[in-house]
Amino acid sequence: MTRIFPAPTAPRLRILWAGSALAALSACMPTNGGNPMEGLDWDLRNGPGVLTTADAALSATERRPAPDARGVISYPGYQVAVARRGDTVASVAARVGIGADELARYNAVMPTDLLRDGEVVALPRRIADAGPVQSGGFGAATSPVDVSSIATTALDRVGTPTPPATTRPSSGGEPVRHQVRRGETAFSIARSYNISAKALGEWNGLGPNLDVREGQYLIIPVASAAPPATTQAVAAPGAGSATPTPPSATRPLPAEQTAPAAAKPKDTPASPALGTQRSTSAKMLMPVQGSIIRPYAKGRNDGIDISAAAGTPVKAAAAGTVAAITTDTAQTPIIVVRHADNLLTVYAGVDAITVKKGDTVSQGQNIAKVRAGTPSFLHFEVRRGVDSTDPVAFLQ
Repeated sequence: MTRIFPAPTAPRLRILWAGSALAALSACMPTNGGNPMEGLDWDLRNGPGVLTTADAALSATERRPAPDARGVISYPGYQVAVARRGDTVASVAARVGIGADELARYNAVMPTDLLRDGEVVALPRRIADAGPVQSGGFGAATSPVDVSSIATTALDRVGTPTPPATTRPSSGGEPVRHQVRRGETAFSIARSYNISAKALGEWNGLGPNLDVREGQYLIIPVASAAPPATTQAVAAPGAGSATPTPPSATRPLPAEQTAPAAAKPKDTPASPALGTQRSTSAKMLMPVQGSIIRPYAKGRNDGIDISAAAGTPVKAAAAGTVAAITTDTAQTPIIVVRHADNLLTVYAGVDAITVKKGDTVSQGQNIAKVRAGTPSFLHFEVRRGVDSTDPVAFLQ
């Protein structure tokens, strides 16, 4: 009979994981009883996994050669055309003397497609050279195209893709041409040829997103010459210039003289009588009693909406002078009262106003009633000059 063992519980899993971690750590410990931390490469400067920039230097690429007057770059095995600002596939085809449909089919695009400035378009067949054929020397003259190059171009026309290379051509060789397969990206292609995606995009005029399409032909940047060997001696890690002595090691800190906690500091001003003072942040009264159904949101609701039944008396939030009585776009009356400290209070959604412009009002004085509505409420604002501020800070 088959026995079914229960799955380990979470505490048991933690114990198993901890045991594995301790076993792995013990394997790194010295067996001679010495310091267990001795010999550990804390900054990863030693051993076979040392960080290096040599591979990045080897992946440097040459600049793409300049095209001729028609925008054509010629190599012994193939030719490409470089699009200009505002070019379409049809305009490039007309400039190089190839049918627009033929050029579009070869590059998996439509004749009317707009091309990016600098985008590379593969030519389906060789056209007459306007100048010397580009070689690995980028501009050096070579012999006319031979039969082998024509055969290579014919294979390209029937859709034989160029297989990815484990290495890329060094400076002096013809760039490899790669046809994009389904699922490939500029990054995966660049990685297979050991080049940067940035260089691939610059050589082929790819957009900022490095988008490629299935069937598109890309030319693979060639490697630049190896960087010259440096003649300057490089100091070993930790053997460079001496570390300066910190100031704290040469100049001791001044003696600290801390007064006892119970001692009263000198020249301490008398404590104010808070019971006889009134907080400036809560110097206004609620103009009506009710719940806030819409809070303050600067730029969207420059005040608060307080729920109140129609006909509820509206009180002045603080003493001041009636600065204006007007109406909004819906002809709803509005009262503006001016207060000290450049403050204004605004009351909207009111009716039955009992004050007029220029009247002096006291805090809590009835100035109007809540207008009927569905629902009925009072819109109340506090402004410092023309800028609105949250009324709740003055009412709490």
